[in-house]
Amino acid sequence: MAINLIKREEVEIKFLAVEKLNLLYNIFTTLLIIIFFNRLNDPQAMLMGRFLVAFGTFVVIYLYTKFPSVATRYLRVVVQMSLLSYWYPDTFEFNRIFPNLDHLFATMEYDLFGCQPALLFEQVCSGMFWREAFNMGYWLYYPMITLVSTYYFFCRPKEMERCTFVILASFFLYYIVYMFLPVAGPQFYFPVIGEDVAAAGIYPEIGGYFNLHPEIAIPQEGKGGLFTELVGMAQAAGERPTAAFPSSHIGITTVLMIFAYRAKKWLFAAMFPVYVLLCCATVYIKAHYLVDAIAGLVTGVAVYYLTTWLYKRFWS
Repeated sequence: MAINLIKREEVEIKFLAVEKLNLLYNIFTTLLIIIFFNRLNDPQAMLMGRFLVAFGTFVVIYLYTKFPSVATRYLRVVVQMSLLSYWYPDTFEFNRIFPNLDHLFATMEYDLFGCQPALLFEQVCSGMFWREAFNMGYWLYYPMITLVSTYYFFCRPKEMERCTFVILASFFLYYIVYMFLPVAGPQFYFPVIGEDVAAAGIYPEIGGYFNLHPEIAIPQEGKGGLFTELVGMAQAAGERPTAAFPSSHIGITTVLMIFAYRAKKWLFAAMFPVYVLLCCATVYIKAHYLVDAIAGLVTGVAVYYLTTWLYKRFWS
């Protein structure tokens, strides 16, 4: 049966759901580049990148038609999911043209809780043990995506397309929000205004500051500990002053937990401690305000059901 399936797909070239979704997102963001062309930092490079992404997609599909197998089909999925690391920094390229809104979210945080949890959390849970535990949870974000996607690919192949589509579509929904909602989060905003000022409840507007200063260092290096250093290196390499509200780390991981629960209870149970650590870590390492984390939890559930409905309605 597996051989017949491979032969049929070799003759009848068929896009996977994640491939169609990535191409659609590519077209959507290309239109945005054209609309904001004169306000973007390097629109020509962004357009060239999108051409190369599309070209690479067709190359991998062609490779599959020449060497159809489980391995090359899996490669098609891996390539599309790995493109998330390319799409994420672009959210900053769009939102940097708008005034920063951190002062509004920091004020909301202070009004709700009477403090800045992102400043207090690390003080309350100080020491190597807590720092490593929370950073481990944060670092395991992408391995959790890989684990769930791979499990569905090999163990629940009939649900694989829905699973990978929902994960990818969830990311894209968050990315679209980040393009037009320029909130950088405490790790970027507080160093600009000063942590003493933030703790005192004073949150000045900084306008287009990050448009001119996107290179602010993430203060993770030098604190010791394997996972603390790994998170610091990852942030230094790919983080941008963007994507704070809502927390996609929590939102996407919530989607993963729903898939894990629907697949195997043991998989859900194994991932749950990491899920809790990751949720806490988003505030602990100052990547998000607490309101971002709460919004990530709520939107994660909503995004799962919305993207599942979209898949059943338009893609299955």
